[in-house]
Amino acid sequence: MKGKFKADTYIKFLIYAVVIVLINIAGKTLFFRVDLTENRIYSLSDASKTAVAKLSEPLTLNVFFTENLPAPHNSTQRYLMDLLEEYAIYNKKYFNYRFYNVSPQEEGVSEKAMENRKLAENYGIHPVEIRMLEKDELKFKKAYMGMVMIQGDIIEQIPAITTTDGLEYKLTTTIKKLNNKISTLAGLPEKVNIKLIMSSSIKNVAPVIGINEIPQLPESVKETVKKLNTANYGQLTYEYIDPATDSNIDALIEKYNIRVLQWPDILEQTITAGRGAIGLSVEYDNEKAYVQLLDVMRIPIIGTRYELIDMDNLEEIINKNIETLIGINEDVGYLADHGTLKLVAPMMMHPQAPQSDNQLRNFQALMNKNYTLKSINLKETRIPESLNCLIIAQPTEEFTDYELYQIDQALMRGTNLAVFTDAFKETPQPPQQQFSFNRGPSYKALDTGLEKLLAHYGVQVKPSYIMDKNSFKQTLPAQAGGGERPIYFAPMIKNENINHDLEFMKNIKGLITLNISPVSLDNEIIKKNNINAYQLIASSEQAWEMTGQINLNPLFIQPPQEQDKFKSYPLAYLLEGKFSSFYNGKEIPQKEVETPNESEPNESEPDESEPDESETDTEITEKDENPDLSKIKSKESFIPTGKPGKISLIGSSAMLKDNLLDTEGRSPNAAFILNLIDTLNGRDDIAVMRSKIQQFNPLDETEVMTKNVIKLFNIVGLPVIIVVFGLFTWWRRSVRRKNIRLLFQK
Repeated sequence: MKGKFKADTYIKFLIYAVVIVLINIAGKTLFFRVDLTENRIYSLSDASKTAVAKLSEPLTLNVFFTENLPAPHNSTQRYLMDLLEEYAIYNKKYFNYRFYNVSPQEEGVSEKAMENRKLAENYGIHPVEIRMLEKDELKFKKAYMGMVMIQGDIIEQIPAITTTDGLEYKLTTTIKKLNNKISTLAGLPEKVNIKLIMSSSIKNVAPVIGINEIPQLPESVKETVKKLNTANYGQLTYEYIDPATDSNIDALIEKYNIRVLQWPDILEQTITAGRGAIGLSVEYDNEKAYVQLLDVMRIPIIGTRYELIDMDNLEEIINKNIETLIGINEDVGYLADHGTLKLVAPMMMHPQAPQSDNQLRNFQALMNKNYTLKSINLKETRIPESLNCLIIAQPTEEFTDYELYQIDQALMRGTNLAVFTDAFKETPQPPQQQFSFNRGPSYKALDTGLEKLLAHYGVQVKPSYIMDKNSFKQTLPAQAGGGERPIYFAPMIKNENINHDLEFMKNIKGLITLNISPVSLDNEIIKKNNINAYQLIASSEQAWEMTGQINLNPLFIQPPQEQDKFKSYPLAYLLEGKFSSFYNGKEIPQKEVETPNESEPNESEPDESEPDESETDTEITEKDENPDLSKIKSKESFIPTGKPGKISLIGSSAMLKDNLLDTEGRSPNAAFILNLIDTLNGRDDIAVMRSKIQQFNPLDETEVMTKNVIKLFNIVGLPVIIVVFGLFTWWRRSVRRKNIRLLFQK
């Protein structure tokens, strides 16, 4: 009997062991994962699957990560491994990745790890310093957390992966960029020219300004271009220009934006007075980008300081300029005249360059990661047919009918419009009145002509500013009394006032605006043309309009006393459909050209044998020395009803300025703007992917009564519940004891 029991036990154990092994084998071969996160941040987006599936050449990812890192960096490494594994599922043929064990030198690493570390540094991946808590002591450690992506001869680096936020977005956009770059470089009709412009006389003055590396600069730049040329399929040329004379320098100043140094006689160094130029130009197809090689900083008390560009960064700077010039990224039009907000010149993108309140430095840097902003001067040229989107930001000058016609017909051709316009033009007070009491800027309602065009499409900006009790709070200094002051003209957009029905808006749960005006719809036009209108954002229910005399001094803004003045106002709309042309049934505008001076004599005499004007056909032959061009008539093609298109209208240009957009593009404001541009450019999948990584989750606002009830429950309710539960338990036990006594008494 005992032997049979042991046999049954062994048989059961073997059966259980076999089942466990089979389950593990099935789990390994039939592997699947379930992403239970709200935004599905651990699952690949459709854009990522498409990008990796379209790889036509092998893509190799070399990941250099130090082992056994403390939290949260170990979670980042695990997330990266899972992410790359999922990428590989969708293209096992061309997508390859490898993790290299790279440990710091002070940990006594193996010879193989040391080789991996050298390989990482050759790729431009250097260790970063991280903080770690060990035995209740804060320590610092150097760790490698970088990656290189190699396709053909092209290398893209991600030097530091310190967080999981936006990692999928960064990888996918880089994969798409590599694919575009290879195809673009292979088909370039001409080479990209890199020109170093440096006077040899600057070499003599280099020790005086404290930069001894200047004499080696031509050779250093040449080596950098040579290295870049390998990665750019031999499409680069290098030229060194030495402007030795003043006339040469003056000519180059007109052609290039180069720095010129001028120095007097320096007897101690036996240096004679002179001038010298220094700068770098990247040129392609009549387009130029400039790189300032020498920074001049004037520091109070210390004096003037000269600093040469970091040669380790020069390769990256040149490479970015090349990508911009040859059009690696898709073009997005930007209206550059009519008083719009100005884009920053490439050389001004340097972090140490002076900044202005009206600059679009951050917006431009974020856009340049995935697009090429193409400046459109409407006064001089037409809007290219190839553009998917045209951005119009704060136009302040009047448009001619022909210029409005160009915008109208671009929309009819399918070019979507992103309009960020203000209701008023702000004019600062004269300098002599700057210190006058209660005298701020003056505000005049804008009337550029664009307003009537938008109104025809069914949307317009109202001439007022929105004030909102739910606004940004300014922290006051102690000398001003401390506390917070509401900035009513900076409304905070709450989660419930954001349209989450649109995919690219789903995870955007809060925004901040500035100097924003309400946007209204003409429902009759919208219905007549069968246009879909989507309200994107709105103010809170505690908002009101400031009209008439505009004064944005926080000290003089008070909410109205009447409750009926408060309501929610639409602040942005997205219109989608087939728009009707503003010029349908009207005379087509013609471009106005300057007429020649009537006082100038006309040397050509009329030909008596010229045919009569009543003749229908005009024939120009080689015998006509001075043909009458007025008889040649042309008619521009006109589109009365356009292709399906989109118009977005936001009543504030401040949404694009640096004070509302962060440099990394992680804030809700940046995600909203970039998602909107992506949607207008036909890249909805990218917009959805970027929106997925938004982690801003503000708490829902609760009323005062609700807060008091919760507080009362925590203070009184919980103790009462515990007492009641204790009494109930005591009663149950008493009843049980009583029942037991009665049972034994029987």
